[in-house]
Amino acid sequence: MKIIRIAFLLVLSGTVITACTSTTKDQTSTTGKQRIVCVAKQLTELIYALGAGDQLVGVDLSSTYPPAAQKLTKVGYHRLLNAEGIIALKPTVLYHDGNVAPEAVLEQLKKVGVPMKVFPDAHTIPEVKALFDTLAAQFGAQKQADSLKTKLDADLAKAAENVKQYKTTPKIAIIHFGRVINNYLVIGKAGTASYMLELAGGKNVMDTLKGMKPLSPEIISKAQPDIILVTDFGYDRMGNAEKLATLPGIALTPAGKNKRIYRIEEHDLIYLGPRTGENVLMLMKLIHQ
Repeated sequence: MKIIRIAFLLVLSGTVITACTSTTKDQTSTTGKQRIVCVAKQLTELIYALGAGDQLVGVDLSSTYPPAAQKLTKVGYHRLLNAEGIIALKPTVLYHDGNVAPEAVLEQLKKVGVPMKVFPDAHTIPEVKALFDTLAAQFGAQKQADSLKTKLDADLAKAAENVKQYKTTPKIAIIHFGRVINNYLVIGKAGTASYMLELAGGKNVMDTLKGMKPLSPEIISKAQPDIILVTDFGYDRMGNAEKLATLPGIALTPAGKNKRIYRIEEHDLIYLGPRTGENVLMLMKLIHQ
């Protein structure tokens, strides 16, 4: 009888140990939900828009929309990721768009067995619609994706109609604070921001630049923008338009002299998503006021 009791206790103990040490993967298979760390702001917003935000456990510093994303654990800037921070969240998968670094962190994540899914970086309306569908397939959310596409088309159609009322095309410079290099940067013509400005009836005056270049007196004063848009982190760092006008060369521009320096959320301008039509309409009001 004593032997039987001991055997029973051993079996019971083993069951408890097994239950306590079940892996995150086991938990995922029973709940049907993933534990996603997403280090691409465009993907983060789309995941929430598709109704799957509850599967996110961590994001990068640039993932600031929607507000719920700001409450999640941060794992570093997408170009300066922290392996330990990601691993500590016990993710079942890491989502990114290929624009991630350092390589050593990615190698470390591979070694400990963190799966990764790379999604294409969408730069046009057809591409972002395709991204809606690709992500929707991950969550069984095609109905939500179709609704997002319908709304996006309607908002863009409204913007295309509204822009006809404006007779002038303001010259605009976009300044963004690069957190990795700790400096203010001017955004060149090629890219999402310029595309959205065109839809809103404006022109990125930095049409000779490719990518982002450090702000300099020569670049900004030569361009002579009517309006300067500054993304949120850089604007808040200085505090107001008057202080931003003291940055190199800005005081010599029409924008600096007339204090037409406006704050804009990075997530409203730097990538395409379900709110792109809304954001074009918002830009339209801002640059034509």
